[in-house]
Amino acid sequence: MTTTVERPATSGQAEPARRRRPKRSPLAKREDRAGWLFISPWVIGFLIFTAGPMIASLVLSFTDYQMIQAPHAVGLDNYRELFDDPRVLKSLSNTFVYAAMFVPLGTVFALALAMMLQRVGKAGGFFRTAFYLPEMTPAVAAAAMFLLLLNGQQGLINKVLGWFGINGPNWTADPNWLKPSLAIVSLWTVGGTVIIYLAALNGVPKQLYEAAELDGAGPVTRFFKITVPMISGALFFTVITHTIAAMQMFDQAYTMFYGPQQKATASDESLVYMVYLFQNAFQFFKMGFASAMAWLLFVIILLITFLQVRIGNRYVYYHGER
Repeated sequence: MTTTVERPATSGQAEPARRRRPKRSPLAKREDRAGWLFISPWVIGFLIFTAGPMIASLVLSFTDYQMIQAPHAVGLDNYRELFDDPRVLKSLSNTFVYAAMFVPLGTVFALALAMMLQRVGKAGGFFRTAFYLPEMTPAVAAAAMFLLLLNGQQGLINKVLGWFGINGPNWTADPNWLKPSLAIVSLWTVGGTVIIYLAALNGVPKQLYEAAELDGAGPVTRFFKITVPMISGALFFTVITHTIAAMQMFDQAYTMFYGPQQKATASDESLVYMVYLFQNAFQFFKMGFASAMAWLLFVIILLITFLQVRIGNRYVYYHGER
């Protein structure tokens, strides 16, 4: 009696051999090494001046460190104190109010300047330079200049308003006008945004405007139906960057309200988050608590940016998409 051994059925095609990664040529390897060599200054700088301090601040946020003594661990005490300190919540609310004022105001102001700049013709080069030059001005110098311009008694802005019969407010002393004055000062730095918007406006196809005009669309309709959708990518980018900058605003507020001459009259209505963080770190020497504040701000900015990206992507038009 013979037995037969059944072999498992096999498909008609043999199993393909596993693909091997092709060997990189010596030229490609040399190009890789050259690439890493060229970016190594940035990588080293990032590790030393960005990643290293971030890791150190994260570690310090779990310690009590007063700079004159070695840090000792306190667990989550610094983070608990964040929610118990009323000035943390006050400074956060002031920062949110300032950001809610500056981001839309700065966006509209920069877009208006860009649209005006698009129509100046041959003088465009001069005005592009003139609008961008304020970006090169140190923030402290600009804040000091506006501290004089916004003076309630002798400031130039109130004098100009007086020519039209308007009694200007006390910008830098009235608690109701402290955050609006900061938003006005921050408009000094929108020159870079103007250039971005101008490039986006110049990239809108002229045929779209001609077709809309033939269909009877007016200037307002053309603006909202053509201009805004076509430059929505630039608007989206600048809104995110303006929001991040507003949440980290420090120079203007500190110079205008917490400088050597203003410390005695500083009000909590002008206390923004970064100023209070600075005070805890370098005036109260609470480095651990200040590090916890920094990481709280990092998480808040991360969440806000995430929401902006999720919402904004629904309305942004990219030229490469169909």
